[in-house]
Amino acid sequence: MGLNSTPSSERIHIAFFGKRNAGKSSLVNAVTGQNISVVSEIKGTTTDPVYKSMELLPAGPVMIIDTPGFDDSGYLGEMRIKKAGQVLRKTDIAVLVVSSEEGLSDEDRTIKSLLESKKIPYITVYSKSDLTGTPIPELNPANEIQVSSSSGHNITELKTMIAALADRDKNERKILGDIISPSDIAVLVVPVDEAAPKGRLILPQQMVIREILDKKAVPVITQPETFSQVISCLIQKPRIVITDSQAFGEISARTPEDIPLTSFSILMANYKGVLRQAVSGLKAIDRLKNGDRILISEGCTHHRQCGDIGLSLIHI
Repeated sequence: MGLNSTPSSERIHIAFFGKRNAGKSSLVNAVTGQNISVVSEIKGTTTDPVYKSMELLPAGPVMIIDTPGFDDSGYLGEMRIKKAGQVLRKTDIAVLVVSSEEGLSDEDRTIKSLLESKKIPYITVYSKSDLTGTPIPELNPANEIQVSSSSGHNITELKTMIAALADRDKNERKILGDIISPSDIAVLVVPVDEAAPKGRLILPQQMVIREILDKKAVPVITQPETFSQVISCLIQKPRIVITDSQAFGEISARTPEDIPLTSFSILMANYKGVLRQAVSGLKAIDRLKNGDRILISEGCTHHRQCGDIGLSLIHI
């Protein structure tokens, strides 16, 4: 996946928080090297979160987010603060921007508490160092830094700190975890039918293939109709079989009992941290009675088709 083809959901989201006029937008522009956000001396210039996709080495594709000030006022201000708060739910790494002139405020401490309660790693950046001319003493070099967006002072150092956190986050998140070892064979069942995206693989399939290759293992990709033939041809027993959900029943019946079987959807749910919740929700099936109504929701952005897994479940 290249920079432009990497989906937003799989980019590391780096959000900039702080009070109005703390220098968030100027800092975003300095970090990205582009005029992403409108900069003004007027408080509340940023009225909605501003998103920018970019490549931040060594972390790779990231999403930079500039947020409205957490100290906004009035009815619209409350709405802007709510928007900024919503960004927290999708933030992997936060940058708390504090004006060097004003120092840490109650609003900044509130943001810190929110980040810590949500266990979001963050860097505290004291901006506008060129206006004070005085270094802030006793900064923690691990997660605090003083910068100037206008002069460029410490901007490169800040980018290095952000990239280090982003790289750590990326390395900790693996879709296969420790399932695959070098030289293992993983058989991937990838149906190509009317529901398959034309000319590409879906994201979980891409991620699994790339991780198998990174681990120096062997991906063997087939379709449901050729699955049994592939299994019989392999000299080495596969470490695992991973199938698309729509073929799970068929592949389960044809997979030898001594070979672990899972699906791309299950791996993705575990990767996103919602697998336990999904498994817990399955218990509701045991409580169903005749006449009960069931809502089946499928979170996809494509047009609905007859082969979609959600529609297939209706006929079970």
